[in-house]
Amino acid sequence: MKTVDTITVAKRLDNGEQLHLIDVREVDEVETGKIPGAVNIPLGLLEFRDNELDKSHEYIMVCRSGGRSGKATKYLESKGFKVMNMAGGMLDWKGPVE
Repeated sequence: MKTVDTITVAKRLDNGEQLHLIDVREVDEVETGKIPGAVNIPLGLLEFRDNELDKSHEYIMVCRSGGRSGKATKYLESKGFKVMNMAGGMLDWKGPVE
C-alpha cells in the first residue's frame, strides 16, 4: 500500500496541485473540519459509491489517524484504483481546514 505524509500533501496543495482527496470519516467527524476540496465518502459507504470515482485519477485517502483510510486504500487498490493512504490522518494535519 502506498502512503503519503501530511506534510507532502500540504506542500502539493500549496503548490496549486489538483489533488483528489477522499475523506472516509463519518459525516459528524467531517463537520469538525476537513481538508479544503476533500470529498466525504464514509468508509461504510465506499463500496456503494466507488462508481463515483474515476480510475484515471490518483486518490489520497484521509481519515482521523490513518487506519480507516488504510482500509479504504486497500479496498480501492483491489478494485484497480490508483490510491495512497495519508499516514497520520487529520490528527497530524497542520494545513488549512474548512
